[in-house]
Formats: sequence, structure tokens, C-alpha cells
Amino acid sequence: MLTDPKTCDISIIIPTLNEAECIGQTVVGLAGQPGMEVIVADGGSHDQTVALAAAAGARVIAAPLGRGSQQNAGARAAQGKTLLFLHADTRLPEGFAAQIHEALNRPGIVAGAFRFAIDAKDWQFRVLAHCANWRSAWFGLPYGDQALFLPAAKFQAMGGFREIALLEDLELVRRLRKMGQIALLASPALTSARRWQRLGVVRTTLVNQLILLGFFCGLSPDRLARWYGKVREGNGGFSGK
Repeated sequence: MLTDPKTCDISIIIPTLNEAECIGQTVVGLAGQPGMEVIVADGGSHDQTVALAAAAGARVIAAPLGRGSQQNAGARAAQGKTLLFLHADTRLPEGFAAQIHEALNRPGIVAGAFRFAIDAKDWQFRVLAHCANWRSAWFGLPYGDQALFLPAAKFQAMGGFREIALLEDLELVRRLRKMGQIALLASPALTSARRWQRLGVVRTTLVNQLILLGFFCGLSPDRLARWYGKVREGNGGFSGK
């Protein structure tokens, strides 16, 4: 759905690859809101992702495969003054637009993200979310599944995401931290539990933490991605939780 660039305020950019199980639910309710557009940057899905996203009201564009390159493609097509990068399996809270505006109007804030929550009731997921939110608050390191947002002009001036094999969200956040503060909003963005359910909470968390350790130790994202691909299946993407 195209939006008048004179009235578009927030562009929501969703990178996808074979996300038919969740993309419709994510997009519905977002597309068509006044002052908002939803752009699905698809990396070559061979399921019903594209059709379902378009039916739900999103504008769908084709992009080179890779979350960084897909999100950059979406940002280039965006008309909004603010960019919000949303994972296909994450749902935004009620009133998110007003919360974004309030956060970006605070002095010293250069970007923001929502609190992290997992769409599951088991106690392990509550502990996981608590630890992720503690890390985000104390170290200023929210990840992509917390729906990162920032002014479009700032994103463009920074050169966008680095088009690396994984952890493009963390790399962007680290650059943003050098420019100012990153707001962590009180409301949570609700993420599917599918990634942890696939391999188990303990194993998935261990794999993610080893990937982060390797990244901070200077290992190349390409090398980390090759190892990551051997221990995890599917295309849910990396989560540092």
C-alpha cells in the first residue's frame, strides 16, 4: 500500500524469507493506519509470504537475501520520517507510534527500541526476557527483535546497516551508542517463541551467547554464520537472547 510521502510519518520495514506462518498476523492492523506504511523486503521466499503480506496491506519489494541488505532496501523505498525495523515474528504494542514520537523527542536520544517479551508462558521464557531487558537497559544494547527505530535522516547519514552475514542489528546499535542514548520503551514487543522451542531454551541460549562472544572477540560474521548454520535450522534469524 503506497502512502503519500507528505503525510507518511513512520515506515515499518520487515525483512522476510519464508515467513508465511506469521507475516499476515504481523502486518494486519499496521498497514493502512494514518501516517504509516508497512514495507516487506522479501529475500526470495518460495512459500506464500509475499502473497500474504500484500493481502494484509503491506507494500512488498524484492531485495537481495540477507537481513542487513533487505532492511537497507526497505529503508531506501521508505517515505516516512522515522524508520522502524520489525522482525516478521514480532508484534508491536498498542500505542507504539505515540511512544516512538515521545522517545525521539527526548534530549540526547538518537534511537530506541521496545522491551523484549516472548509469546510463551513457561517460566524459562520470563527469565530469558528479564535478562534481555536488564542487558538492554544497563548496556544500551537492544537487538533487532526489540523493534529498533530511529529517524530516517540519521539512518541514511550513518550509511544504514552493514550488509554482513549476521548481527547487523548489534553492529548498528554499537554505532548509534557513540552518537547518543538509545531509549528502551516500557511497552514490550512480543516475539514468537519458535526459535527457542525448535532447539530448546538452554541450547538456543548457549548457541546465541557463543555467537556473541565470537563477535566481540573479533571473529568475522561470515565465519560465525557458517557455524551458526550448522547448529540451527530454519530462517528465524539470530537472536542474542
